[in-house]
Amino acid sequence: MEKVIIEVGSTVTKVDLYDGSNIKRIHEKTILFKKNYGIYHGLKKEDVLELVQLVQDVAQTYSDIYVCGTSIFRKLSDIEKNEFLDTFKQEVGLDFHIISEEEENHLTVRGATRCVSDKVCVMIGGGGSTEIAIYDGKIIEEENTSIGVMDVLGEFPDLASDLTTTSLEEVMAYIKERLNLPQMKADTFILAGGAHERFARESGITYEDNTIYQDNHAPIMMDVKTRIKDTQRYFQEISLDAIREKSDDPAWWDATRAMCAFALVVAEAIDAKVIIPTDISMTYGIVSEL
Repeated sequence: MEKVIIEVGSTVTKVDLYDGSNIKRIHEKTILFKKNYGIYHGLKKEDVLELVQLVQDVAQTYSDIYVCGTSIFRKLSDIEKNEFLDTFKQEVGLDFHIISEEEENHLTVRGATRCVSDKVCVMIGGGGSTEIAIYDGKIIEEENTSIGVMDVLGEFPDLASDLTTTSLEEVMAYIKERLNLPQMKADTFILAGGAHERFARESGITYEDNTIYQDNHAPIMMDVKTRIKDTQRYFQEISLDAIREKSDDPAWWDATRAMCAFALVVAEAIDAKVIIPTDISMTYGIVSEL
């Protein structure tokens, strides 16, 4: 059994292959749906065509494909939504499933916590939304907010510069005023829904082996104090241009400083001791229902 799950976010589209036992990321592409929607006041035609081409390319190799979208697609008017869904179905012959905030949260948390036995917090950060859950055998608290990294990047565009002029503290203050935060606490904080592990490995920040629980898809962690120091370095000292020069998807890095600020705001709110960055997405929850 081979099934491909294509998760289309506000900024990043992820293509995962499930072989009946394991999940492998086979492609990842930055398509700026959220940013361009704000500019053009609707889905940009070229973005839709880029997505269609990506799905058509995948369909040349795989026949069982599930396509879903989050964040920006939830905000479309009924007319926009129907027009997009009809166009997508006509072009690729597949349905496009728009996932609610609650469903996205539950599916991702299910995947992120499948090896966890203790209480944890899971954050699913995206381009246009942020979902946070406290999990202790089940979700016992959840907070969803229609704000994401592209909103913050729009307010502080210098975050995509080589080095920033805006301070980490200023960005965190902006996020705190707008983000719904949980009341419960958790020592362990899992980052999911995006390429957080990839960021940690390629950005130059410090990490170590995950000693909290065993999961092949969550192999690293860092203590919060170290993450705070490294985030300050990432804002002020680490060259984003140097990282982008080595990347095959340089635009993806534009919003990474904003995502770092989101992570620290939530870590502070829940009194986290360690952060576990993962690349776990909704796919892990979706395949558990197959």
